[in-house]
Amino acid sequence: MTLTTYTKEFRYNLKLAYPVILGMVGHTMVGLIDDIMVGKIGTTELAAVSLGNSFLFIAMSLGIGFSTAITPLVAEADGEGNITKGKAAFKHGLFLCTVLGAVLFGLILLSKPLMYHMKQPAEVVALAIPYLEIVAFSLIPMIMFQAFKQFSDGLSQTKYAMWATLLANVINVVLNYLLIYGKFGLPELGIVGAAIGTLISRVVMLIFIWLLLKSREKFRPYITNLNFLVIKKSVIKKILSLGVPSALQMFFEVAIFTAGIWLSGVLGSNAQAANQIALKLSSLTFMVGMGLSVAATIRVGNQKGLQNFKELRRVAFSVFLLTFFVEVVFAGIFVAFHNIFPDLFVNYNNISDLGNTMEVVKIASVLLLIAAVFQISDGIQVVVLGALRGLQDVKIPTILIFVSYWVIGFPISYYLGLHTDYRSSGIWLGLLAGLTVSSILLFLRFNYITKKLIKI
Repeated sequence: MTLTTYTKEFRYNLKLAYPVILGMVGHTMVGLIDDIMVGKIGTTELAAVSLGNSFLFIAMSLGIGFSTAITPLVAEADGEGNITKGKAAFKHGLFLCTVLGAVLFGLILLSKPLMYHMKQPAEVVALAIPYLEIVAFSLIPMIMFQAFKQFSDGLSQTKYAMWATLLANVINVVLNYLLIYGKFGLPELGIVGAAIGTLISRVVMLIFIWLLLKSREKFRPYITNLNFLVIKKSVIKKILSLGVPSALQMFFEVAIFTAGIWLSGVLGSNAQAANQIALKLSSLTFMVGMGLSVAATIRVGNQKGLQNFKELRRVAFSVFLLTFFVEVVFAGIFVAFHNIFPDLFVNYNNISDLGNTMEVVKIASVLLLIAAVFQISDGIQVVVLGALRGLQDVKIPTILIFVSYWVIGFPISYYLGLHTDYRSSGIWLGLLAGLTVSSILLFLRFNYITKKLIKI
């Protein structure tokens, strides 16, 4: 096949992916805006948000990862033209996501005492706990929203979740400004204000997407007359068989980055704040890979429904190639601006904290150089994972991801970060190793499965 065999698909891939990308960027921007606004208060406050969000990220990874099981099921049903099957996948998926959101909220509240035993700075923990208590509740509307999002994605209608997320982002910015700094007569709540803003914005996001889909003719047969008193074990079992491994896949990746946050906290609040800056910027570009991953899931799921495995392989490789080109561009941007981006998160006017500020910027600028390198590995692994999810192959990839991150990546992060002079850079070199191994193993898995299907 020639290069044009794949590049001619770029336009449609982007058409599917860009609303998801903007929506995912919007999710990330909620946290990024929190960090920028909180960072203007002080580095200790920024580290507290980082610590609080580390717990939230773990729970979100399980919820978002689980919800992705809905997309391939709906996409396959759409390829078959089977509305009843698609409606069952959505209804049971929404039910499970709601239950999961409530359970994760409860688990976070129970896990708060762990902060006192993680060797984190005491002043950081004192600020992080009240922040976490409020923002944790936003998990429930957030994961319910994910059910609606994954459902609409499965029908190749990716723009509606984007609109809902962008609206939530605007609301979050406004509320953050008012509540963090105490504007227009409102109390100055600091990082608690950021938590309240996040909670309200996510509730609005859920309500908005529900009303939006309900008003569209294409979605009406799927989301009306839902009887949650009638739950089929067979559908629940199918979603769980895809959702649990998918949740673990995302958990393993988010958990290693969360471990990086905790390891950075052992090094001190400045290292933790610098880690948060690099992590937020990397997360922002990772959302592009996530968007393209959804496009891969949809297109592969459709072709699976049609049983056209040669076309399935071709369209999947077109998404892989597009991702590679995009991530190379991001890598160049990180290298070019690694000394500039950290300035967005700090306040040089706070003279009493200037020494800490300078150290945070110095550490973060080096971490961004390492992040530039793993842009490519990170993008490729998440897109190939999306293609495998479209094939409904989730169990073996889960094992491959665990090995990559926790057998290879984490030990490197731990040793280089805490037992060598690499310190923060060592932690991120471990992340780079895990992502690189993951991208290679997942690609080999996809290549093996699709060749096997074509021969059948």
